[in-house]
Amino acid sequence: MSIKQSELILNPDGSVYHLNLRPEHIAENIIFVGDQDRVDKVSKYFDTIEFTTQKREFKTTTGTYKNKLFSVISTGIGPDNIDIVLNELDALVNINLKTRIPKENLTSLNIVRIGTSGSLQKDIPVDSFLLSSHGLDLNGMLHSYQIDTISNPDIENAFVQHTNWSVKKSYPIVIENSKELENKLKSNKTFQGITATAGGFYGPQGRILRLALQDNNLNNLIDSFSFNEHRITNLEMETSAIYGLSKLLGHKSCSMNAIIANRANGTFSKNPGKVVDELIEYTLNKLVEYND
Repeated sequence: MSIKQSELILNPDGSVYHLNLRPEHIAENIIFVGDQDRVDKVSKYFDTIEFTTQKREFKTTTGTYKNKLFSVISTGIGPDNIDIVLNELDALVNINLKTRIPKENLTSLNIVRIGTSGSLQKDIPVDSFLLSSHGLDLNGMLHSYQIDTISNPDIENAFVQHTNWSVKKSYPIVIENSKELENKLKSNKTFQGITATAGGFYGPQGRILRLALQDNNLNNLIDSFSFNEHRITNLEMETSAIYGLSKLLGHKSCSMNAIIANRANGTFSKNPGKVVDELIEYTLNKLVEYND
């Protein structure tokens, strides 16, 4: 059965509605960045540029790096934007946009987020690299989907008990990364841990300006949580949504974080742009070291 026009919206040129992309515009190796200006910071390393476009905050550039084709896409901030980007990317490779019928033979994309984040642990310093072993979903977006096959109930239940999680909030979800991508990207330069994904920057991450928090002690409880060898190492706004939707749709994903702040000791990088550039180059080189 074909998908209705109201559910899969296309532009007059046949491109998907928000990303302004057609299937021929993207590679199977995708780099996500939040900031549209960071797209150029990634693509400056490309040897060739094949295509570029932008609509709203969604900018895409496709090109080659050391003979491997990549697309770098800005997602904007937050899990709601990830919901748009990942569903539309999947539509580009796994739905026939002319007939609006899902394909029988599905394509699995390789998706790596390169983002900035704040460390929650004193031993993970600013200017370091962190690879997210799991995404801890605190924002609830994934509850719109059937998630039983991707969650990790043992870790989730332990977290709920440790934090005395409010029943009025969405139940936390823990999703693993792609071990295949992790093995490509990890090294003695990378820390690893659970990345908590909040639905906002201020209250949802425990920041107080003029509004009181529902739980003033939640950040301390998040910082002190551990389950077997797992601990929560950083907090940001995209990773769990990327991991969850990738798992559900059959794509591989991994999140690489440039640690520009340490909230445990109150420090901030003196040159955050430098550590982001170093992480971009590190990630691209790791991804081309291995043959698919």
